Amino acid sequence: MRPIRKTTLALATLTLLLAGCGTEAGNGKGGGGDSVSPSSPTSTPTATGCTTRTELGATDSGDTVCLAVGDTIRISLDGTKSRPWKPVAVDGSGLEATNSGIVLLPGDASSAYKAVSAGQVRLSSQRPLCATETGRVSCKGIQEWRVTVLVT
Repeated sequence: MRPIRKTTLALATLTLLLAGCGTEAGNGKGGGGDSVSPSSPTSTPTATGCTTRTELGATDSGDTVCLAVGDTIRISLDGTKSRPWKPVAVDGSGLEATNSGIVLLPGDASSAYKAVSAGQVRLSSQRPLCATETGRVSCKGIQEWRVTVLVT
């Protein structure tokens, strides 16, 4: 039997630890009670391949949403103190920030936007994949959230 080298063992261990960081998937178990917001039950596919929705959550990442001028869209990303969402960033034109209410839980990101003119906007946020608590295993992975909004 050949002896296992320390480097090989260390790499195998690191790979398993990093793979374990992304397996939580919002199941609500462990990890501080993370949960993801469900998609709005009012989603309706359109001919352009996007959906019309007024509320977005973490599970809507990668989607394209259509709004008409005058519509309002609300974003609610449920995070935790150890895995907080960054504030939602806006890139593009057609949306104007509006009052989203009060965020009471540490780590959550909440925002709302009113469609004011035709355009395309990319909304995005991110948070750590693993908790960053002292004395616990952590990783440098990032969970990305992004949605494209088409205003007509």
